[in-house]
Parts: sequence; structure tokens; C-alpha cells
Amino acid sequence: MITQMKKYTFLVLASAYDRFLEQLREAGVVHVTLRAEGVAENEELQTALARADELQHILHQGAPDQLLKEVADVEQRIAATKRELERMRVWGNFSHDKLEALRAAGYTLRYYICPKSRFADEWGILIFEDKSTAYFVTVNNPLPEETGAIEQQLNTHCATELEKDIEALNGLLVAAKARIEAWQLANTEKLKAELIEVKQQIDWQRVSLSSDTEAEGSLKLLEGFCPLDQCADLEAMLAGQDCYYEAEDPQPEDATPIKLRNNWFTRLFECLTGMYGWPNYGEFDPTPILGPFFLLFFALCIGDAGYGLLLILIGALIYKGKLKIDMFDGLGGIIMALGVGSAVVGYLMGGFFGINLYTAEWFPESAKCVMFNNLGVNGKIGEYDVMMVLALVIGVFHICLAMTIKAISYTLRFGFKETLSVWGWLLLIVGSLITIILTMTTLISIDAAKIALIVIAAISAIGIFLLNKFGRNPLINIGSGLWDTYQMATGLLGDVLSYIRLYALGLAGGMLGAAFNQLGTQVLGENPNIGTWIGFILIVTFGHVLNLLMACLGAFVHPLRLSFVEYFKNAGYEGTGKLYTPFKK
Repeated sequence: MITQMKKYTFLVLASAYDRFLEQLREAGVVHVTLRAEGVAENEELQTALARADELQHILHQGAPDQLLKEVADVEQRIAATKRELERMRVWGNFSHDKLEALRAAGYTLRYYICPKSRFADEWGILIFEDKSTAYFVTVNNPLPEETGAIEQQLNTHCATELEKDIEALNGLLVAAKARIEAWQLANTEKLKAELIEVKQQIDWQRVSLSSDTEAEGSLKLLEGFCPLDQCADLEAMLAGQDCYYEAEDPQPEDATPIKLRNNWFTRLFECLTGMYGWPNYGEFDPTPILGPFFLLFFALCIGDAGYGLLLILIGALIYKGKLKIDMFDGLGGIIMALGVGSAVVGYLMGGFFGINLYTAEWFPESAKCVMFNNLGVNGKIGEYDVMMVLALVIGVFHICLAMTIKAISYTLRFGFKETLSVWGWLLLIVGSLITIILTMTTLISIDAAKIALIVIAAISAIGIFLLNKFGRNPLINIGSGLWDTYQMATGLLGDVLSYIRLYALGLAGGMLGAAFNQLGTQVLGENPNIGTWIGFILIVTFGHVLNLLMACLGAFVHPLRLSFVEYFKNAGYEGTGKLYTPFKK
């Protein structure tokens, strides 16, 4: 839900403006309407913004660029030396002084490599060979290019010396990392405190620049918004200030911020709403609908109770701070919720770590009675798998719910007269579906259904083709209605079919999990021993971890798409609002 707001306009003496802003910041309940004018020209603000970016950059990296560059340079030198060590290892240990002495005595050594199959003994002395390459030395005998041999230049250090170089570089790396740790210990908290101070300075400057100057500079005019339940506290503070203020309800043209007010369960999914965009003040908060459906879609895509139990465990460890994963920081609660949903839905689908519980003889028959496979005949409705039909039914319901929310929301925002076309489409689609369902269940006769469908079509056509916009030429309205009809006819079918992915992903995950189980069982054999048991455990563990990771990726992306595209499009959700961020310390 979206908290109701009041719009405040403050008129303050310029001489008392700074003191008023201080009191306003102490109250910490007013979202000030910020303006872009003057921001680029204000040197103090630009300096603070640059310092904030610098501090955030340093804190994000964990150290200044100079210290990090030292570590990176040493790591690059270690990697290059290791590569050189591998290249030089085949030539063995040697003394450059003795090589120079030989050269002075008239013996010039040259070092070559060539394919092993092409090497000839008369070319030189073979030093080393592997599966494909021969390494050899010639004495006063440079080879022509047509032999295909490639001459090599030796490093000034032999293999043993390069190993010592790597040891020395590792010491430098330890020292460089120790300097970073010492810097972090001495400076991190200071920089965090400075960043908070700089951000407060930025907020102050932006709010100061967002006022209008009136009465030849003697008055300051400022606008802001306050949640309705905090207006009493704000007005109590204003009673002791030398300022005049007006409070009114926000208008549609106002950039009213939004403050969400949801229960503990719905708050878990507010992060998903934020990924798309926050609702406008006049819109419905989509989170109460987005949350349960995303949970259901995710669970259907996972389709395995065992994986759900693992997600509960992982989410609990993250929530308790026992498992540190940066990308999942603060998401332990939603992971646990998704795990619970996956465990319940996975059980109903009969999946448990790739095992089909519905067909398992050892699983109690009494526990199978609630599974989806009991629907229809042998898990099928007509010629189609029951899970496929269920996915399509969920899709139809989801889209119809979106269209209902759109009709109600648009009516509240723009009035019933401006939304007759929306109500016409809702009546046509939902009314027709209900009539067909009632006919299929024999609650109404076929003749009554025909009459109902004709009435529904006639009333819907008036809204869609004739009254879609009042005061406009009827021919233009008809043309607009025909265009809407084309978009609906082509769009709705594709939207509904998109929900088949819920069935496909769950099916694919279950089949892949079963394949790993089968592969592990084959390795285990009929007469298992310690070795086959180890192989079985490794294959099953690796397989299910891999399957869980892929399943979670698909179960996140595809339900998110169904929510952001199919649902939000049919719900008319805009998502261009701004969060309520009060001016406070």
C-alpha cells in the first residue's frame, strides 16, 4: 500500500531560513521537492559531490588506488614469472657466466624448438621432449628457416633462480596486502563517518538551492511532502517557527513521493518492485500482487521440494549472518520465503532431488493424494500434461487480475467516463471466460450462455468502439477501437502462452535431476564398494548443485519477466515514481 501524503508550502524569512532548515532536518519527516537549478553552478556542492564519489569509490574498493595498484603490479609480475618459469624449466639449470665463457672461446649455443615428429638428430643435442615438441641446442650451427625450428631466447635466470624470484615476489605481495589491511584498520571507519557528513552537506546544499526567493530576497519559499500520519508532529514543530505554511492534498501534476506500507511478507518483495520502478502516487502498489505470484512462479520453475529445503537453509544462514555472500546481502528473508514456496509446490508436483515421489513405491500412498498428478486422468487433462494446463490457467487468471486492477486504478485516477474502453475489454474477456466456465460446469444452459455472450459483446463494443474517448469524432473512436482490437488479439494470446515457461522449466529441472540420479546409480552398480560410493556421492552432489544453480537462475529471470512484461503491461503499471526520502540527519 502507498501511504497518503500532504503537500506543504513553507514561506520563511530569509534571515531565519538556515535555522528553519535545521529544525526541518531535526524533524526528519519532510521530503523536499528538489530542483536542478543552480546545482551545476554551486562550487561548494560540486566539491562535496566529487568528494562523496571519491569516498564511495575508496570504500567500495577497500583501499586507495595506489595501494591496490601495488598489489596488482606484484600479482602481474608473479603471473609473468610463473609463465617464464614454465618456459625455462625444460632447459634445466645453467650458469650464464659459463655460457659467456663458451661464447668467448668460440662456441655459440643456439636454442630451438620444433615439432617432435620433424626433429633430426643431426640438427643438435636434444635437451627435452614432450608429447608434441622437441627442445634442442645447436653449437655454431644456426638452422635455416625451412627446417621449421623456432629459435628461443633464454631468460637471464634459470628455473631455480626464477623459483627464488617467485618466492621473493610472494613476499612483496604479502607485504603489499598487509599495508592494505593496516590502511583499512586505520581509515575505514573514519572515511565512513566522513561520507555520512559529506552526504549531509550535500542534502543541505540541495535543499537550500531548492527554494524560491520572494519579496526582493526577504522571503524564501519551499515545497515538500509529509506522510499523513506524521503531519501532527511536523505542525507541532512549525508552531514554534517564524514561518507561514499551507497544507493541501497533492495534485496529479505534483511530483509526490511514495512511501510503501506493507506487512512483513509483502516487504520481502519490495526489492523486486524497485527493480522495475516505484509506483506513482496515484497508482496501486503492485507489490502485494507481485509478491505472491512471483513466489508461486518461482516455486513452479524449481518444482522440487528438496531444492526448496536447501533454499530455506541457505536463506536462514544468510539471514542469521552465518553465510556471507555480497550479492545476497539482506535477501535472506526472501530466499527463505522462496524456499518454503518451492518445498510446498515441489511436494505437490512430486519432486524431491530428482526423485518422482508420485511413482515411488516406498512413498506413502496417503501422502500422494494431494499431488497435482491426481488431477485429470493419469496426470493428464485431455491430451495435455496437467502441469501444462495448470500453467496456462494461472496465466489466464494472472492477466485477468491485471486487467481488473488496471480498470479500478484508472477509474480512481481518471474517472469512470475516461476508462469505458478499459472496462469494455475487461467485461468482454472476463465475462466471456466466466460464461464459458459456467457452461462447461452445466450451471447454465447453452442457450443462456449464447444470450449472455451476445449481451456481453454488445455492451463491451459500446465501450471499446464508441465511447473510448468522449467528445471525439465517432469514426476516430471506431478506428481507435479497431486498433486496440488488433493489439489485444495478437498480444493476449502471446501473453498467455508465455506462462508455459513455468511448466517447461519445472519439467526440465526435474528431468535433469533424475538424469544425475540415474548416472550416479549406474556408477554405484549392483555391488557397491567404497570407490563406487564415493563416485556416486560426487556425481549426485555435483549434479544437483549445478541443477539447483541453473534452476534458481531460470526461476528468477522468467517469473520476473512474467511480472514485468505480461502482468505490468496488462495492469497499465507505469512505475515512474520516486521513493519518499525525508530531509534528515
